[in-house]
Amino acid sequence: MAVTPAAWSTGLCDCCDDIGTCIITCFCPCITFGRVAEIIDRGTTTCEVSAVLYAIICCLTGCHWILSCFYRKKIRNIFFLEDSPCPDCLLHFCCDTCALCQEYRELKNRGLDANLGWKGKSDRETVIMAPPAVERDMVRENMQ
Repeated sequence: MAVTPAAWSTGLCDCCDDIGTCIITCFCPCITFGRVAEIIDRGTTTCEVSAVLYAIICCLTGCHWILSCFYRKKIRNIFFLEDSPCPDCLLHFCCDTCALCQEYRELKNRGLDANLGWKGKSDRETVIMAPPAVERDMVRENMQ
């Protein structure tokens, strides 16, 4: 039984839906990346550590998009999202800012406020951080 990946809750170019995140990401994408990474890593890596790592890679190599494309893949695997509008690394290479904003909005729309971080999330929030069993099996197959 084939399960079709879900669409992202917002479009890639819907950055102005969350103008605050859009502005922060335009001027300091490492902050948005750090916030997203902390949630995706379930608090094992702090926002600050991820942001600094992103900034160092950006300053030394200019290849920060490689790091952020891996986190996009993690988000897609967790929520079983489609690989659109193009492959993750190409998307982050061409439009890292828009991709980071979309990932941030996706987490927010799923009840995870990246501003609060992993430890700051409310006990009231019930967010399933893994796809249903059928989809999870498909994700495992795709990762092999």
